Amino acid sequence: MASIFVCRLDQIAETAARHTISEMISLVAAAQAFHRPGVIRADRHLNLALNDIVDDRPGFVAPAEAHVEQIIAFARGWDRSAPLLVHCWLGISRSPAAALIAALAAVPDQDDDALVQRLRAASPEATPNGRLIALADALLERNGRLVRAVERIGRGAEARHGNVFQLIVDPREAVADD
Repeated sequence: MASIFVCRLDQIAETAARHTISEMISLVAAAQAFHRPGVIRADRHLNLALNDIVDDRPGFVAPAEAHVEQIIAFARGWDRSAPLLVHCWLGISRSPAAALIAALAAVPDQDDDALVQRLRAASPEATPNGRLIALADALLERNGRLVRAVERIGRGAEARHGNVFQLIVDPREAVADD
């Protein structure tokens, strides 16, 4: 069963090694330096330089359509034979949003509410970045379903940082595997 592990920057090496992950999406500010773990294939590492903001601000890079297009293309190239790792600085906003986008790009015929409820169950503190979600809703032709589903779960619990969590991409695969 395909899954996406979401974590903060300081957890990527341990998470990748523990869960035999070789593909990763990074969403960190342009100036944020980090080391790609050796188990992550260089050709399957998408590194997006963007800030965790929802409105344009001087000196910052707001999520843009091009960023979401890259997440979608990357996720569609993921063969789902091993988990995908998605991380940002704190693991609360950008990476949960990207995990939802990747899950819908990989398995577009799933229910938005069910997917977002799985996210909330896996991470009480996740608060997906609203701009990434709105852009993805349009690009993935969700007709507002993704935006509304994320709005329904509301803001996550107060937290200084997120904890590693696993998002099951499509639980219907478990039934098919049996």
